[in-house]
Amino acid sequence: MRFPGALHWFIDAVWGWAVAKTFRSALKALSATAVVLALSVLPATAGLTEASAAQKKPVKSAKAAKAAKYTRTAKRPPRKVVVRAVPRPPSLGQLTGLHATQDALDLKSSVALVIDQDTDEVLFSKNASAVLPIASITKLMTALVVTEARLPLDEVLTVTSEDAAVRAGSSRQLRAGARLTRGEMLHLALMASENRAAYLLGRTYPGGMSSFVDAMNAKAQLLGMHDTRYVEPTGLSSDNRSSAEDLARLVNAASKHPLLRELSTSPEAVVPVGRQQVQFRNTNGLVHNPEWDIGLQKTGYIAAAGRCVVMQTQMAGRKLIMVLLDSAGRYSRLGDAERLRKWLVSESLVPLMPALDSTDVRQPL
Repeated sequence: MRFPGALHWFIDAVWGWAVAKTFRSALKALSATAVVLALSVLPATAGLTEASAAQKKPVKSAKAAKAAKYTRTAKRPPRKVVVRAVPRPPSLGQLTGLHATQDALDLKSSVALVIDQDTDEVLFSKNASAVLPIASITKLMTALVVTEARLPLDEVLTVTSEDAAVRAGSSRQLRAGARLTRGEMLHLALMASENRAAYLLGRTYPGGMSSFVDAMNAKAQLLGMHDTRYVEPTGLSSDNRSSAEDLARLVNAASKHPLLRELSTSPEAVVPVGRQQVQFRNTNGLVHNPEWDIGLQKTGYIAAAGRCVVMQTQMAGRKLIMVLLDSAGRYSRLGDAERLRKWLVSESLVPLMPALDSTDVRQPL
């Protein structure tokens, strides 16, 4: 059917409008579908992103936690501890000015005496009559009294809490409950200067400690040691005092006992202390020196007495007694002994070399 021109134009217009409307509707539908699809995909994508982020986040946190862990546990450098040396209290010899006395050998001991044991000839003298604390030289009298009392040396003695309360004379302490024979205790007291052994020897003496101290002082008087006084058997008390002249008399008497000579010069000893075998060493290093022939010796030290040593020795066929008291310095007493030995040898044992203080020249003992 044919339509007039105006009508035909109208129909085309209506058709175009319808087509356009349909296209717009389709376009809107398509857009809506795209939006729906996009919204449906977006949560999944978002979930994937969060999952990835969740997986990465712990890794980052673990690193941070590890770093924090090392940061927290890193050890700080130790603080420097400054140890200030505490000056030792002066000895009685220092307080009384004895160290001001000079001598030709420049000895560090304020008191020195060397005599010929057989003739009593004085070969060297320095402040020999000064009365000073004698520290563990005391144990030589302790040993002499025990030996001359003829107490059984094989009797087993037990260290008690009273003995253990005494300050030990060595790092090898005799603890409460230790059981040794009287002979072993005597050995340790002389060789290793063991204070607890010496105290036990006094405690187990007939009549107890007071009777033992009385016996020590009685023996001193019998030997002519009139400037000597004992208050206990170890030497820890500064009230145990004597002079070099008196101690020379003691060394002379003690050296006549072979047992005391043997025990005091023994280089070392191993004794059973509890379940262990403990080694004790001689406190006088000169017993190891082949240039010395030492028959009897004893060392001593407390602050009030300084470093001390007494010896009976033999040089060039002569028996000598040597006493050194109040030495300043850990090894100075042995150094002084070496200086005296070399001087005696080099001078062929001249009769007398007094200290520069001429008032201290002594008569033979």
